[in-house]
Amino acid sequence: MPMQVFGAHTLVCGAGGFIGGHLVNRLIEEGAASVRAVDVKPLDEWYQKNPRAENLVLDLQTKEACMTAAEGMEAVFQLAADMGGMGFIENNKALCMLSVLTNTHMLMAARAHGVQRFFYSSSACVYNADKQKDPNVVALKEEDAYPALPEDGYGWEKLFSERMCRHFLEDYGLETRVARFHNVYGPQGTWTGGREKAPAAVCRKVLEAKASGKHEIEIWGDGHQTRSFMYIDDCTKGVVAIYQSDIVEPINLGSSELVTINQLVDVAEELAGVKLKRIYNLTAPKGVNGRNSDNTLILDRLGWEPGIKLRDGLARTMEWIEQQMLTGVTTTR
Repeated sequence: MPMQVFGAHTLVCGAGGFIGGHLVNRLIEEGAASVRAVDVKPLDEWYQKNPRAENLVLDLQTKEACMTAAEGMEAVFQLAADMGGMGFIENNKALCMLSVLTNTHMLMAARAHGVQRFFYSSSACVYNADKQKDPNVVALKEEDAYPALPEDGYGWEKLFSERMCRHFLEDYGLETRVARFHNVYGPQGTWTGGREKAPAAVCRKVLEAKASGKHEIEIWGDGHQTRSFMYIDDCTKGVVAIYQSDIVEPINLGSSELVTINQLVDVAEELAGVKLKRIYNLTAPKGVNGRNSDNTLILDRLGWEPGIKLRDGLARTMEWIEQQMLTGVTTTR
């Protein structure tokens, strides 16, 4: 029988982050009995704080903090991780891999406290890099994670933690659910400082170029690399649906709307009403050449897939970033 979040005492790890903050809001709206929101950042650095949640500052890399966080909880959503955009991931491999401590200790704490179900946020970075060399990529199916050749550092940690979830299910009976996120974006996210992802970075660069009158934009790579981008509302809807489902294997959670980075810039320029000269930085981190989400499994199992169009989501994101810029907000959180 599906495990509902309605009425459950729920823990969100990484609640001070972009996706975590939005997820806390959705869980409260959907009737969780209580939501305990936990993050390592000081409260004034959280992306969002919901006053209806119990907001705690804890370092979940330690087992003791995880035990404190999981006490009395029935549902755990484990989103806590050190991560960012491609520039951050490629230059902080050890830091990314240390997130394995958080997931391992949270699994141990969930088991010790009798948690009913444990959701883990994995990433499309787990997929075999050999299948992502061509911008005209064939959409990635869940089985394409093996034989293993994930993104170095961050991807390896995510794939290892997926296996930990699997074995805690098999060996200890802890109900685990795993979703592989594909490039989540939207308002309230990181948009400057080095950890931002492509949609936010492009929105910021386009707005800065328009405001300054210097109509140029630097693009990392040749602009032909392809991605799909999932709007935050689709992400949190999918997280709750996968948590409540009987899907025990890792599953894609991403948009199947494939675009090149050049096309992403096209949309941002159109929304801002500006046309920019493009300067391609071929030495900058750019990740794999092509990646898209094959949504066959999620459509089959849930009858749903992320469907908010890039142009619609980017319009909301750009509007929010412009508001931050106009009000002088510079925090990178």
